[in-house]
Amino acid sequence: MPSTSSNTSSPRRALVVIDVQKEYFSGGGLLIEYPPVEKTLPNIGRAMDAARAAGIPVVVVQHSESAAAPVFAKGSPTWELHETVASRPRDHYVEKAWPSVYTGTDFAEWLEKHGIDTLTVIGYMTHNCDASTIFEATHRGLHVEFLQDASGALPYANEAGQASAEEIHRVFSVVFHSRFAATGSTDAWIAAIQAGGRLEKNNVLASNRAALAAR
Repeated sequence: MPSTSSNTSSPRRALVVIDVQKEYFSGGGLLIEYPPVEKTLPNIGRAMDAARAAGIPVVVVQHSESAAAPVFAKGSPTWELHETVASRPRDHYVEKAWPSVYTGTDFAEWLEKHGIDTLTVIGYMTHNCDASTIFEATHRGLHVEFLQDASGALPYANEAGQASAEEIHRVFSVVFHSRFAATGSTDAWIAAIQAGGRLEKNNVLASNRAALAAR
């Protein structure tokens, strides 16, 4: 479990909901496997509802490719947002064409305009658009939180090797928590926002020493 902090000055947080689109549930090849969507989708909804109740702005992101693309073809049925997200209110909408929510969008300007210093990332995929956004947000000086039970991964195999969805999700979560994003559960995050605090990450040195001690 990540640690939490409850400071006298509460974080100015935004929840970014990345690419929760029907493409990942349609059977067309990009099926989220781990954690199972039966777990992550309800948590995405819970996080959005908790953000709304706490007055935290919600940014919904949708990935678009050309109409002829094999996946995320703009305007296609599988390009559409999943009902879990589409049926809930949002404060800002971002359409993107690259993994990072920052690239080619007004996301950075919107965050600055609203004085956001803490970004909570949920949605898909852990190792692609979530990771790209987390890394860039960290480099831009934001504190980042990642809800590992409100996101998910696919299995991969290519010339570099192969990895299961569980391995990819677990390894990225561990790496995030070592430096880039405080990684925790939706329950822990909801408790943190209700207390006016935030999830806190670990660090590279402590993470490495803990691994060596566990050998």
